[in-house]
Amino acid sequence: MPAQSIPQENKMGTMPVKKLIFNMALPLIISMLIQALYNIVDSIFVSRISEDAFTAVSLVFPIQNLMIAFATGTGVGMNALLSRRLGEKNREGAEAVANVGLLLAICSGVAFALFGLFGTGLFFSMQKGISSIIAEYGSQYLSIVCIGSVGIFVEITAERMLQGTGQTLITMYIQGVGAILNIILDPILIFGLLGLPAMGVRGAAYATIIGQLVAAALGVILNQKHNSDIRIDPKKMRFDLPLIGEIYAIGFPSILMTAIGSVTTYLMNQILLVFSTTAAAVYGALFKLNSFVFMPIFGLNNAVVPIVAYNYGAQNRSRIRQATRTSMITAVTIMLLGWAAFFFLPTQLLSLFDASAAMIAIGIPAFRITSFTFPLAAISIVASSVFQALGKSIYSMLVSLGRQLIILIPVAYLFSLTGVLEDVWLAFPIAEVACLVSSLLFLKKIFRRLDSFPQ
Repeated sequence: MPAQSIPQENKMGTMPVKKLIFNMALPLIISMLIQALYNIVDSIFVSRISEDAFTAVSLVFPIQNLMIAFATGTGVGMNALLSRRLGEKNREGAEAVANVGLLLAICSGVAFALFGLFGTGLFFSMQKGISSIIAEYGSQYLSIVCIGSVGIFVEITAERMLQGTGQTLITMYIQGVGAILNIILDPILIFGLLGLPAMGVRGAAYATIIGQLVAAALGVILNQKHNSDIRIDPKKMRFDLPLIGEIYAIGFPSILMTAIGSVTTYLMNQILLVFSTTAAAVYGALFKLNSFVFMPIFGLNNAVVPIVAYNYGAQNRSRIRQATRTSMITAVTIMLLGWAAFFFLPTQLLSLFDASAAMIAIGIPAFRITSFTFPLAAISIVASSVFQALGKSIYSMLVSLGRQLIILIPVAYLFSLTGVLEDVWLAFPIAEVACLVSSLLFLKKIFRRLDSFPQ
């Protein structure tokens, strides 16, 4: 097929790299910020029910993160492979990747729905030191978001189809509609406005899945209407095992890397619950607010992956290096702003969640100590996206495994034995320094492979 029939080829292969990154990343960053804002607003409304309700929803995070792990990991594999096929001028192959990716998303949603029906009670029975009311709130919320999880899987997959073909502006609309709908529904369903019954944490869960399902439907429709490079075709949604293997060869390390985050969060909660449920609530607030800082970096990464993957397929070494360098500088700048907010305004940030005096006292050192990880994490996160785009997602997995399980949790546990809660937070910057060193070493190694490229 002639190159001019694929508009994204000219865009990702010829547009000046800095302009291309910001052209593709800005809509993604905006949509990610909207998504992060929804996460914060959702938690703010839940915190108005009680600190127990907020703690319960915070304890659900490992399972929600596991959903995101499978959704985004499969999307990373599909996205990189799709962009590579387009770089090779193989449109038919790119379309096959997209349709198989959508089938995998639906299957993942079914699997988590089964967990929502049968596994939520077991999950909360494994949490030590929590009250029966926290367990009850958590089970209510978790079962609903799992049963309706097909929405988030299809939504993320539809967004990755558009990102992989360079159409990032549309993804902003998809995420924006879902997140704004969620924010509108939260107070209505939680507190029983407009004549509806007050549903408490169940209302928060219903608002979440309704927003995701609407965004998923919109994502499929907009792909069919505006994505000229690939078409969703139910006849092509079949279990192509070799293609599924290719998708997960790239995406599985990303799944595992994010899933490690679920294990880490669960174990960290168990360490903090020894001190108090308020400490776990602070950790939940920290995660929610972290997302507002980190989401723009993830939006930037979602733009970098198809750019690097495309130019890898086109064997353009200089554009790969320039994209990596520009992305890292941008990411560090964003993270420095995040550090300033967390270090200088911890009390104001915690007050968003109706924090008690005890929660603020615990939260101030937690926010200030962990904020020092932000600029370091910026480099490691961008490096991980480059690893994924170049087919070396295993490096991302190894770095994340080392940071979160091999270093963070053991160090946090050892520091918890001092009986001083503030010592536990020191594990975060220690782990991040190790992550940064590993990422730079792997990045140096992988760039040596590009020396054989003609340009």
